[in-house]
Amino acid sequence: MKALSEFSLAEFQQQITAWGFKTPHAKALLRNYYAGAGVVEWSELETPRGLQDRLAREIAMMASAPAARQVADDGTVKLLLKLADGRTVESVVMPAYRADRVAGCLSSQVGCAMACDFCATAQTGFARNLSAGEMVEQFLHLRREAQAIGRRLQTVVFMGMGEPLLNLENVLEAVRRMAGGDMGALGWRQITVSTVGIVPGIDALAAADLNINLAVSLHAPDDATRAKLIPSGRRFGLGEILAAADRFQAKNHGRPVSIQYCLLQGVNDSPEQARQLAALLSGRRMHVNLLHYNATGVSLTGRTYEPSRPEAEEAFMDELKARGVVAHFRRSRGRDIDAACGQLRRRTSA
Repeated sequence: MKALSEFSLAEFQQQITAWGFKTPHAKALLRNYYAGAGVVEWSELETPRGLQDRLAREIAMMASAPAARQVADDGTVKLLLKLADGRTVESVVMPAYRADRVAGCLSSQVGCAMACDFCATAQTGFARNLSAGEMVEQFLHLRREAQAIGRRLQTVVFMGMGEPLLNLENVLEAVRRMAGGDMGALGWRQITVSTVGIVPGIDALAAADLNINLAVSLHAPDDATRAKLIPSGRRFGLGEILAAADRFQAKNHGRPVSIQYCLLQGVNDSPEQARQLAALLSGRRMHVNLLHYNATGVSLTGRTYEPSRPEAEEAFMDELKARGVVAHFRRSRGRDIDAACGQLRRRTSA
């Protein structure tokens, strides 16, 4: 039984037409489905009884279900979602500063092949790409979580498990369904796709021209250090990645690209490295998100990373600001349930 999340509007219209009903019903049904966060009472809709019966028999609401739910002290909720084939992924919803909103973090793959040394997801390895519908269902589960506490899911980042640009076709389709007014109606500018720097993928994302946001994980100001942290850095150098980010930004109406930089004690947090990062970004209108490292245990290379000391973080920030770089620390959420950046790994406890 196919889940409704797996249908685009055009596909659903074709299905309804094949059943002998008029296509306008498709748009109304999908709007109700997304507005209700994946829950629809067919009998309550103004649709023909025959169509309601057909939908109930042949279309599933969701193919995934929460296998575990954890709530952090700060209100962050992490869901372990079981997919139709029994595999699992993690998604996170985080209360925003405004009392009526939350932000969501979605996964794009089961596991990840990037092997970033300080990231917990790398330790699970890569299993498969997620379908567009499986990403949509994460969105719907998180929207449901928001509705349950009287809030609205305001923004979504593809910053969970996996490298989105290695599953770009499905990610783009999921974005269209979540953002478009005929379905999820989240809005295009409310969505961010994060990448470790897959240059062809950045260019393909720009070519899609969806008016969404891009975040690039650098985590080091030089190729040698970066390659030790992020193996894909051996294929795509910082110069290539930032040039691709420039092209994306030019295509995307000049909206600033976000640069993600996780500070690791004794690895990438020296004042000199801050100056190197500032030099890389000189002349570029990009924002730096400095991240506190969240513990993930022993890495793939056998190393145990430590967060930068507060005085080192402050010095790093001062060097950036002194050179005109717009930077701020991203507030870490959900550490106590392994829901913070770099901690997702398809498990329910530490």
